[in-house]
Amino acid sequence: MALAEEQPEKHCWVCFATERDDHSAEWVSPCRCKGCTKWIHQSCLQRWLDEKQKGNNGGAVSCPQCGTEYHVIFPKMGPLVYFLQQVDKALSRASPFAAVGVVVGTVYWSAVTYGAVTVMQVVGHKKGLYVMERADPLFLLMGLPTIPVVLVLGKMIRWEDYIVRLWQRYSYRRKIPPGNNRYLPRVPVDGPSAGDHLSVSRTLCGALIFPSIASLVGRLLFRQVSSNLQRTILGGIAFVLMKGVLKVYFKQQQYIMQANRQILNYPERNAEGQNEGGEEDTEDSGNE
Repeated sequence: MALAEEQPEKHCWVCFATERDDHSAEWVSPCRCKGCTKWIHQSCLQRWLDEKQKGNNGGAVSCPQCGTEYHVIFPKMGPLVYFLQQVDKALSRASPFAAVGVVVGTVYWSAVTYGAVTVMQVVGHKKGLYVMERADPLFLLMGLPTIPVVLVLGKMIRWEDYIVRLWQRYSYRRKIPPGNNRYLPRVPVDGPSAGDHLSVSRTLCGALIFPSIASLVGRLLFRQVSSNLQRTILGGIAFVLMKGVLKVYFKQQQYIMQANRQILNYPERNAEGQNEGGEEDTEDSGNE
């Protein structure tokens, strides 16, 4: 009779123990690996799976050597546990959509609140409450959120740049002799390193604080006006005009500075250190 082939000794590739170390341990061969990586303790594999899944019991895990996906089965539980599992899965799938809905709802109701506060600030507290109480609720729910949107859109209109361009076309460019190929710079943007796009935070803050500034300017400059609405409108117009004039003047001066800039030659970069640099160059040339 042929001698039965001797089975190789089992080695656990996680804890490196053999079957002689613990005869009561449960072994499993969960993949296509052979040799020293074929066997593993059931308890070691359970611990290794927990580390890989990181709490996600339904996540698939494969063998790091041969890539075989481990086939994991769970014991059958009662109907209550199955129901709770389905509820947990449904909540996990619906939670991202619910989070988006909560964010959108928060932004919407914040816009409604801001619109209501703006109405009371512009027309007066008592009159604003009276107007909103008499108005159609659907109109309020649709109209109040549009107030911050309109303010932001209005803030994004950069009408000062158009005036600066007209100023450049009819004043500064006429000073340049005809046929001169001098480079004309672009209109400076708002703020340092602002690039070609509007600063989102600056636009948003400026738009939302505009009603308060208009109300304050109206109280300071137009105290004789009895109507709070008219006073706020006049204050807003005055603020926009004053700010626009100062902004146009500032941008024009920035443009003139950019147009008159010059790039110096290399020896002229440091006028005070020309002699020192020349001496150093002489010394270096002598050493050579």
